[in-house]
Amino acid sequence: MTTPSLRQSIPFLLLGMALLGNQPLHARGYATRGSCEGHPQVQIQAPAGYCVALVADERQGLKFPRRMLEIAPGRFWIVDMGNWNARQGRLLEMTLTPGKAGVTMKTLANGLDRPHGLARGPDGKIYIAEATRIWRSAADHFAPETVIEQLPGEGSHPLKEIAFGSGGRLYISVGSATDGCRNEAQQQALPCAEVEGAQPRAAVYEAVLGGPLWQLQSLKPWATGLRNSMALTVYQQPGQPDVVLQGENSIDYPEESSPREEFNRLQSGGHYGWPYCVADQQPARGYEGRYDCQSTRAPSALWPAHTAPLHMLVAPVLAGHPWSGQLLVAWHGYRAAGHRVMAFRLDTAGRIANPGTELLGHWSARNGVRPLGAPAGLALDTQGHLFVVEDRNRTILMLGRSR
Repeated sequence: MTTPSLRQSIPFLLLGMALLGNQPLHARGYATRGSCEGHPQVQIQAPAGYCVALVADERQGLKFPRRMLEIAPGRFWIVDMGNWNARQGRLLEMTLTPGKAGVTMKTLANGLDRPHGLARGPDGKIYIAEATRIWRSAADHFAPETVIEQLPGEGSHPLKEIAFGSGGRLYISVGSATDGCRNEAQQQALPCAEVEGAQPRAAVYEAVLGGPLWQLQSLKPWATGLRNSMALTVYQQPGQPDVVLQGENSIDYPEESSPREEFNRLQSGGHYGWPYCVADQQPARGYEGRYDCQSTRAPSALWPAHTAPLHMLVAPVLAGHPWSGQLLVAWHGYRAAGHRVMAFRLDTAGRIANPGTELLGHWSARNGVRPLGAPAGLALDTQGHLFVVEDRNRTILMLGRSR
């Protein structure tokens, strides 16, 4: 991992803003009935007084979208991986007209290497995290510039999530290269080389940006023993220190109920167990009696097994908004506990304070009605609408008000 020349060019990003069109909407696997704030309505369970709208799908060019961010009222940037192969990703811009169906979609950049993370920085620019680098651009004038490069992009968990804290701090997930630190002979090393050394995998890194050009000042591991931190956000309150929150995608066991996913309040220098420990400081299979799990940091809370938290954000405080200030989480998992969007109240220390409420749930596949839910990313607009990005279903949904 190195610090690049800040203005290093990204040749394959510049495209000329090719339009993907403002075509009529056709659902991929979703039957639509009626209208939800001007968009076709789909049948997914939502809270009382709300409906679920189908905003965009593959007919607008979506292939494997993962993240979405409102950059100005009615304008959104969307990160679309394309697939799991390198250099198939794109950055899209979607424009919505309030209360009307149909969107305008255009391509800002293509040829991206498994892009995933998307965040607005304190400098006002939009940051995009590819598998091996992080770059940024102003929202009103697309001019990409590299910020960090040579991040590890090989192995089972190449994607990078990013989240900004105060003081120019940028937290970056660097997932493990393997599921449980097994070699080709299925042997599990102790110590596991992935979590050793100056540049470990299975970690969250802290980058510090600053100076007149907002350049990279430092980059170092901040918390380790975290298999795959796709759900990563920073809880900020006036006068209080930042709290870095992480949702762990745990080791894949065949059982439906094990191991449970972790919700962690990360601390600098903390080790959270992977690959030696899972759930509430329990030994992982293959490491029983070989490692003291009580020496690791215990999770703040546990979620059901295989929920696969892929994104979370803290909703801004909005008067009269039902999930104002709450933690919103996309549970992507295909098993029974997954495929839903949850909301959790947080206390002042960033701890989960209630069992959680389903915002979108009972999202099982129904022939002729809907596919199995695949929420991968969440976004909120300035009006308080919650958008849900589905990767394998190639859709953008919106939780709107019923009339």
